[in-house]
Amino acid sequence: MTDSAGSPAPDGPAGDGEPGGRGRGRRWLRWTAFGCSVVVLGAAATGWWLYRKLDANITTDTSAEAELRRYEKERPRPGALGAQNILMIGSDTRAGSGNRKYGRDKGTQRSDTTILLHLSEGRSSATAMSVPRDLMVRIPSCRKPDGTRTREQFAQFNWAFEFGGTACTIRTLEKLTGIRIDHHMVVDFRGFKRMVDAVDGVEVCLKEPVNDPDAHLKLPAGRHTLRGEQALGFVRARKSLGNGSDTERMDRQQQFLGALVNKVQSNGVLLNPTKLYPVLDAATKAITTDPGLDSLRDLYDLARSMRSVPTEKVQFLTVPRRPYTYDANRDELVQPAANQLFKRLREDEPVDVAPDDEDEGGRYESDSPEPEPTPTFSGRNAAEGVCS
Repeated sequence: MTDSAGSPAPDGPAGDGEPGGRGRGRRWLRWTAFGCSVVVLGAAATGWWLYRKLDANITTDTSAEAELRRYEKERPRPGALGAQNILMIGSDTRAGSGNRKYGRDKGTQRSDTTILLHLSEGRSSATAMSVPRDLMVRIPSCRKPDGTRTREQFAQFNWAFEFGGTACTIRTLEKLTGIRIDHHMVVDFRGFKRMVDAVDGVEVCLKEPVNDPDAHLKLPAGRHTLRGEQALGFVRARKSLGNGSDTERMDRQQQFLGALVNKVQSNGVLLNPTKLYPVLDAATKAITTDPGLDSLRDLYDLARSMRSVPTEKVQFLTVPRRPYTYDANRDELVQPAANQLFKRLREDEPVDVAPDDEDEGGRYESDSPEPEPTPTFSGRNAAEGVCS
């Protein structure tokens, strides 16, 4: 059959202009392309929404930065180009949801845990140095939250955080060590629990049963995977574990953090979006940081730069210390080991760590003066779990 012009009539519906199969195929391709566009745009919108959500979780501390600018002339010079020093503070504040069960909120807080994280240039190593809360130090005059100022005084280190918050702690530590602090992070009890839960807990081993009402921890001896409340109790417990010293508690905190780092790396969290998001969500909600680290991009760049550091080069140690001469319940530095450690970190030179229960200071692996050997300090690395 032909049309009025003598041409064969089309097989498909009128006005299609193409054989029916080909027309339907092209319509299907158009709808598929449209559907794919919707999916891609939806994924992009979801990704942007998640990014904004995580970014908004982070709390920025601008007051510390403003206070530190007032004392810029007295602060140490920046260290080696590419190296970074990040001060991590665990606050014992009872304010805020979930923290009141640990005691009455008196409107003050002290640094329950203080760790200086030194990231070497090129990220070949990361060294986390714990500073004892009871270390006797010279605390400068600091601005209090109400605008008044404290007097310069010789007192235990964690009082600096109570006196003048993060800025006072940074100034005290910089004067003690000569190390410039580039960034800081503050984490409270609730934030710590969230981060541990995000990685499904951390495994620990107990040689003896623990029953510590103050730390809300009751566990039998043996191997345990600790989450949330139990994990916090484990790192906070003092009198019920070991010899009851703060030194042993710091060692336990270092072991736990090492096991946490090892688990994150071994489980491929950083490369698995479904595992990474809960960790990022918990971490961003947990921290208060300076403006230089207050975005998801900043934190991601930091995490990505550390991804290449081998776990055996993620090292934990405590500043060389011993009981204070005039009060055995306080600490003082062991010299010259402490200054040797500060100098190595300040100049971005390597240090080694090794378990040594007897040695509270640094030691050298060789007596040869040339070349200068790498000093070894009591400590451990992230490759050694709590159960090692």
